[in-house]
Amino acid sequence: MKHSERANFGSKLGIILATAGSAVGLGNVWRFPYMTGENGGAVFILVYIVCVLLLGIPCMISEFIIGRHGASNSARAYSKLANGSVWKVIGYIGVMTGFIITGYYAVVSGWCLQYIYGTLVGQMTGDAAYYQAYFADFSTNAWKPILWAVVFLFATHFIITRGVEKGIERASKMMMPTLFVLLLVIVVASCMLPGASKGINYLLKPDFGELDKDVFLGGLGQAFYSLSIGMGCICTYASYFSRDTNLTKSAVEISVIDSLIAILAGLMIFPAAFSVGVQPDSGPSLIFITLPNVFQQAFGSVPLLPLIVSLLFYILLSLAALTSLISLHEVSTAFFHEELKVSRSKGAWIVTLGCSVVAAFCALSFGGREGLTVMGKTLFDAADFVTGQILLPFGGLLTSLFIGWYVPTKISRDEFTNYGTLKGSLYGVWLFCVRYVCPISIMAIFLHQFGVI
Repeated sequence: MKHSERANFGSKLGIILATAGSAVGLGNVWRFPYMTGENGGAVFILVYIVCVLLLGIPCMISEFIIGRHGASNSARAYSKLANGSVWKVIGYIGVMTGFIITGYYAVVSGWCLQYIYGTLVGQMTGDAAYYQAYFADFSTNAWKPILWAVVFLFATHFIITRGVEKGIERASKMMMPTLFVLLLVIVVASCMLPGASKGINYLLKPDFGELDKDVFLGGLGQAFYSLSIGMGCICTYASYFSRDTNLTKSAVEISVIDSLIAILAGLMIFPAAFSVGVQPDSGPSLIFITLPNVFQQAFGSVPLLPLIVSLLFYILLSLAALTSLISLHEVSTAFFHEELKVSRSKGAWIVTLGCSVVAAFCALSFGGREGLTVMGKTLFDAADFVTGQILLPFGGLLTSLFIGWYVPTKISRDEFTNYGTLKGSLYGVWLFCVRYVCPISIMAIFLHQFGVI
């Protein structure tokens, strides 16, 4: 398939917003705040930013090079550069990882829709114990989580089937600015609360006494997770880039947008949490159990304001989830479309229906149902563990070694410099990071997950 025959994004803005949308998701609005709370606040943010610069941007450029050069789905793009060698397996790992994540990610995305519905019908009122019971009752229900997950997948399917420019790019141009505006509105409301300055200081004034090995490794892992590296999304989107797209500039712009939204998510949550005395290290339950209670306490003095803020927040969370789910869905859709030689619509249907089945089993596993556990973990937790702690770091490590040591430097330099039309003065720095910094850092993340270091 020649590059000229392949669909492309229609504008540079479309490239930035669509690819940033791939990176911006629950990793920013859900995972980043609770990781920040568990790792010392501002000092974690500083480590995270350094990790984005040294690890995230070089890895993203690597996937850009592979995707644009291959001008095809992730598996075929790696295969073209691998020339029949075993390295081609990296692309297939990315597709498989993306497919599994699409399934269980849809479950969490569906929770956001339930909370939008719950807010609209007046269910989001109560104390801390009420919200804990609410989440437990909903997440273990036999059909509600499945219904919302499937609704989310079909919304994604609707966008995907409209193609790259009319579907993905057009949706990203609408959703990303909306997401940003909603985020700013809640940030302003949160930062104006009495006592909010403690939360702002927690995020902006680093306490270097909190700095330890876990903070460094947590920052590395968050940069990896947040930028969607290693799951085929970046590589697949890059296959739709035009030849004049500046890969380095795009990677920097996308990383800045991604990091800005993550930090704003912290400014949205922690000032409100500190204003009502909630500890910043509430963990993964922060969004669905702790935060509704925070909104109720922080904004309860004004009638209807807690419901309005809660509604805006879960709409924001849904948009963030949808932008990421679109890119995850596209990884597998492009694969089936091109490898099975079926229409794009049929490829999308295979993904939507297949991931609906994965989502259903993951959702059902929350109820403690027999047969839906693996090694003592629910199917949901097992899917999260295998992808997030094994496949993503492993795929990212192999990609760094592949592009740094196996792919001819002429190819990587040509793509980096747009075939000599750009100066490429940072090519040597990028190559050093990919060859040495990224593999060592990713290996550190991988070993840390299993308590080796």
